[in-house]
Amino acid sequence: MKRVLTTCPYCGVGCNLYLVVGDDGRLVGVEPSVGHPVSRGQLCIKGWNAFHFVNHPDRLTHPLIRRGGRLVPASWDEALALVAGRMREIQDKHGPDSVAVFSSAKTTNEENYLAMKLTRAVFKTNNVDHCARLCHASTVAGLAATFGSGAMTNSIACVEQADLFFVIGSNTTEQHPIIGARIIQVCQNGGKLMVADNRKIRLARLADLHLRHRNGTDVALLNAMMHVIISEGLTDEEFIASRTERYEDLERLVAHYPPARAARITGLTPEEIADAARLFASADHAMIIYAMGITQHTHGVDNVRSCANLAMLTGNIGRPGTGVNPLRGQNNVQGACDMGALPDVYSGYQRVTDDAARAKFQRAWGVRGLPRDVGITSTAAIDAAAAGDLKALYVIGENPTLSHPDIRHVRTALQNLEFLAVQDIFQTTTADLADVVLPACSFAEKDGTFTSTERRVQRVRRAVSPIGESRPDWHIICEIASRAGYSGMQYDSPDAVMEEIAALTPSYGGISYSRLDGPGLQWPCPAADHQGTPVLHVGKFARGQGVFRPADYRPPAELPDDDYPFVLTTGRNYFHFHTGTMTRRSRLLHREERFPYVEISPEDARSLGIRDQQWIHVGTRRGEVRVQARVTDTAMKGVLFMPFHYVEAAANLLTINALDPEAEIPEFKVCAARVRSTP
Repeated sequence: MKRVLTTCPYCGVGCNLYLVVGDDGRLVGVEPSVGHPVSRGQLCIKGWNAFHFVNHPDRLTHPLIRRGGRLVPASWDEALALVAGRMREIQDKHGPDSVAVFSSAKTTNEENYLAMKLTRAVFKTNNVDHCARLCHASTVAGLAATFGSGAMTNSIACVEQADLFFVIGSNTTEQHPIIGARIIQVCQNGGKLMVADNRKIRLARLADLHLRHRNGTDVALLNAMMHVIISEGLTDEEFIASRTERYEDLERLVAHYPPARAARITGLTPEEIADAARLFASADHAMIIYAMGITQHTHGVDNVRSCANLAMLTGNIGRPGTGVNPLRGQNNVQGACDMGALPDVYSGYQRVTDDAARAKFQRAWGVRGLPRDVGITSTAAIDAAAAGDLKALYVIGENPTLSHPDIRHVRTALQNLEFLAVQDIFQTTTADLADVVLPACSFAEKDGTFTSTERRVQRVRRAVSPIGESRPDWHIICEIASRAGYSGMQYDSPDAVMEEIAALTPSYGGISYSRLDGPGLQWPCPAADHQGTPVLHVGKFARGQGVFRPADYRPPAELPDDDYPFVLTTGRNYFHFHTGTMTRRSRLLHREERFPYVEISPEDARSLGIRDQQWIHVGTRRGEVRVQARVTDTAMKGVLFMPFHYVEAAANLLTINALDPEAEIPEFKVCAARVRSTP
């Protein structure tokens, strides 16, 4: 048996594990890393099963090209030449902005860097994006505007130094189980816990205070809490005076949100809101933890800014055990953002509109004429494809026909393209529509790095040989660049790519493979002798002074009415991950959660005559799916919850294509729905 240390391919916690390889060269299991500072010898159920999908018979093993309406096997030379040739041909005919690239939060830092380099240096467009657009684009925009950096401010280790946790919009024990377990341990030893979530999640059952507010009313709740803190003199006056600006703007706005007004909006009582404010303000070390329940709204950026305002108002930032801590949903969504797989920035968040940054990358890449205009987001790209403005799309490791909202619209848009290339490890529903399908390697078959939710850059190590003819994503991307006529993407290994990243990206300047043999490094790590940064904004913010950016409450885009009387919200469950491409190919995980379901409250079930495990239909203005009813007090009256892992009952067939005006993130957490029993 051989044991190879690597990083888990699922959520953003960044647990390390050993892949165990048998004598026949196949993966046979995993073992946790006892010495790792995050996982500490623990893994969640997905981590323990992170090897099952690698050898699954559904793996793509050779390139496919569409001929006569069918995808048929082809050689690598033919497939790569077709991708490069068609992308170039469409670029030349319709202009650079007629093509786009979707990169991936499941691929490595090196591969995301190369994807954005291909897009900009070869195809001469900034139309590159990835799934952060669907989960934490609000975080990047909101925290960058208030603090100067759009990342988690503290480390996972800081959990043990907190006196109070304010968990809002995060089902932590199911989505980030290792962090959830640590929160529970601290609370069992006297720490306080406040949960804002209308579902009675596991943490809510342990909370000192559970706020079951209406979906989409977070801004009103947070403003009212800040109203109480200010009116009762509970602010950190010294912190506000020395480290922030525009406090008067916040003071003016939240004056209009007394608890009585916020109670009418949120469905809470004024007393609950006031208790929450006092509990938060009285803690010496209060830590805000949030996830997609905050970000996936048409006002997601406002939600994030309001969390930042609350932290600054009470001085809970820039110290261990405090901070504003977004938990990233995928293994490398932080890294994909850091690498510039976004339409407005190069690696290290250097803006494409900045002349000096553009000149720097032109010199390094040996090109001229890098595009000046901000590209389109992945959500805008779908609309552009539907309108006929986007002609070609290269999708790497993403499945937008399940992950994007209103997937009927997505399928129509992709079918309207002149050319679609998909690169993945399985034949996804998006790959079913492609003109070319390129078989990629899984995390177990390649080298590279991931960056976790706490900004920890860690190694990914090859444990087994590629399956069939599959190739690492970095190798495929470089081959396409070469066939498109660009010679500046010829690397011997991912190590060489990281050297280029470090040379061009100040926050990664001191990161190299030789320094990542241990538990990794947390950026910013600007020099080879720098030990990394566990806590951001110590002494001063990344932008200098923190800035209060108050926000008024805005309702969701679609609310219940007589025809659609329920609120539908979506998310993940403990056993599965995103579109289920990997976890639903694990026998154990599939056994635990085999069927698509909807959570419905006992009161609603009784009024509709619905029994537990009965098959019912859930519909919205965009479509209808058949799912099992799960009658549970986890759900609040009037609210339905559906996980989005199930292709046979895709939750995103139902969700609304309404976007935050700044981050262009969809509103996955609120839309109007109805229920009917299956005949």
